[in-house]
Amino acid sequence: MESDCASRGPLAGLAALLDHAAPPWPPDAVPPLGHWLYFLPRVRQSRLDHDGHPARGDFLPPVPLPRRMWAGGTVAFHGTIAADAPLQRRSSITDVTHKRGGSGDLVFVSVTHEIYAQDTLAVSEVQTLVYRDAAGEAPAPAAPPPRPSDTTRRLTPDPVQLFRFSALTFNAHRIHYDHGYAREEGYAGLVVQGPYVATLLMDLALRANPGRAVGNFTFRGSRPLIAGAPCDLHGQADTDGMDLWCRDEAGHETMTARLTWQAAQ
Repeated sequence: MESDCASRGPLAGLAALLDHAAPPWPPDAVPPLGHWLYFLPRVRQSRLDHDGHPARGDFLPPVPLPRRMWAGGTVAFHGTIAADAPLQRRSSITDVTHKRGGSGDLVFVSVTHEIYAQDTLAVSEVQTLVYRDAAGEAPAPAAPPPRPSDTTRRLTPDPVQLFRFSALTFNAHRIHYDHGYAREEGYAGLVVQGPYVATLLMDLALRANPGRAVGNFTFRGSRPLIAGAPCDLHGQADTDGMDLWCRDEAGHETMTARLTWQAAQ
């Protein structure tokens, strides 16, 4: 069990990164997905791997495949986390699965977190990490035709945004700031952090529905989003929530998500 505190400084940093003068989440509360700003992996410098991630074999299993990324997850929000509330987190590895994909071997690791605020369960989450071999990206299929959306936002993730998000989450993975390393790994440029894309999709929904309480959020990354080019965030509302997705400049969907609202009390 780990302990932390929902301090206000990271929340102000998140609001600044998302370019909010007045954030669309309740004041004095941690916004949905804001729990990612706490329980950061402050690993000693000597315990980092060559890619900037913590070396394997401590908490995470020693999977031999060299490339490691956050592929998606499911988050259930059980209650509001008040700013400055004491936090506790219980974490466990709940699944390890090997698959063979178009770009080589894949190992998916599921990590389950339960976060308690003032001894009450506030967030339960399953994170899916993917380990891959050193082969390059699989060829992109033809981009699907655009689907209808009622909420859209265009932006261009740039290295400054990637730096600020990595600073907020203490993420040292080199594909987000080291151009040469990212190209060695087979990417066209710096890779936008998956959790940042998920945060942008959540922010799109909250901008359209300020103050509304989120019940569940599930997201899946399907292709890397490369910094420096425009992307489009989309949302389509229905009676229970919103379908959300991000399309890159070529029209490929790089991440899809599903959000459901909490039932009105």
